[in-house]
Amino acid sequence: MAVIDMDLSQPIATLLRTGTADIHKETENSKGAGWLARCELDREEYVRFIMMLWHVYDTLEQALERHSAHPVLSPTYSPALLNRAPALASDISHLLQTSEASWQSHPLHQSLTSSPPQGLTAYTSRISAISDSADPSPLLAHSYVRYLGDLSGGQIVRRQVVKAYGLQNDGGLGSSFYEFKQLGGEKSGNIGDLKKIKEWYRDGMNQGAGDNPDRKFAIVQEAVMAFELNGGLFDELRAPTSPHLDDPSSPPLGNPNISDPSLPQEPKVVFDSEVISSKESTFSVSAVLSFILALGLAHFALVVGGFTGAKGLAKWEIFQEWFEGLLAAN
Repeated sequence: MAVIDMDLSQPIATLLRTGTADIHKETENSKGAGWLARCELDREEYVRFIMMLWHVYDTLEQALERHSAHPVLSPTYSPALLNRAPALASDISHLLQTSEASWQSHPLHQSLTSSPPQGLTAYTSRISAISDSADPSPLLAHSYVRYLGDLSGGQIVRRQVVKAYGLQNDGGLGSSFYEFKQLGGEKSGNIGDLKKIKEWYRDGMNQGAGDNPDRKFAIVQEAVMAFELNGGLFDELRAPTSPHLDDPSSPPLGNPNISDPSLPQEPKVVFDSEVISSKESTFSVSAVLSFILALGLAHFALVVGGFTGAKGLAKWEIFQEWFEGLLAAN
C-alpha cells in the first residue's frame, strides 16, 4: 500500500498519523484483530500470540539498542520506559506457570519456533533487514507503530485481559505488558502519565526525523509496511474453539454494540470536544466506567497490535482528557 499526497513539510508525528490511517482501519477490522479486541482467543492461543509478540519486540529492541546513538532514533530511545520484551516474558512465564528462565523450552514455544508462522518470520526479518542496512532510521516507524499503540490502551484494556484470562487475583502478574511506568519515575503510570509519554515520544520523533522530506517519506512508507506486518500476525491466529466466542454477529472492532440503556447510545458523541462540556454532568461515574470497559474491547488492538490511526487516536486522547477531568470532579 503506497503513501501518496503527503505534505512533507508537516512534522513526522502528524505524517505518521495521517499517512497510516487507511491501513490502520483495514488492519483493525481483520478477524484476528477482532478476536483480540473482544478477548475471545483461547487462553493457549493468547499465550501463543504474546510469544509471537515477544519475538517481534525482542528483535526490535535489540535493533534499537544497536542503533541507539543514531540521530533519528536516539531522541526516542528509552529502554527503561518503553521496552516490552521483558514484560512479555514475565507474562508468558506466569500464564504457563513456569519460570522466566525456562518458558522458551515449553512445548508451546518449541512448536512455535520449530515451524515459525510466515507472518512472524516476515515481521522479524523486516526489522532485522533494516537494522543491518546502511540507514536504520526506518526503525522509527516500527517503534512508533508498536509503542504508540501500546500506550494508547493503558489500564482499560489491561482490565479486560485480566478478566478474560482469570488473572484477577494474580497481583498484576500475567498482564504487565500493558503497564508503563511514569515518565522519569518508578510508579505505574495512569492515563495522564501515558499521555505525557506519548507527547514526549512524538516530540522525540519530530526532533529525530527533522525536516528532511525524503527521510520522512521513507519512515511513513515503512510505517504502512509495519501495519501490514501486524496484519500478518493476526492472520496467524487460530479461531476460538468455543462457538459462542467466534460469533459472526459480534460487533466488529471499533464499532462495539453498546446496548446497556445506562450508557451513551452514540459513543462517538463522547469524543466530540464541543459536546463534552455540556454532557459530562449527565453521566454517572458508574455508567462511564461501564462504557470504558466496553470501549476497551474496541481498543484492545491499539495495545497489542500497535494501531495508531489518525481519527481514532485523536478522539481517544480527547476522551482520556475528558475522563480524567470527570474523575477529578467526582
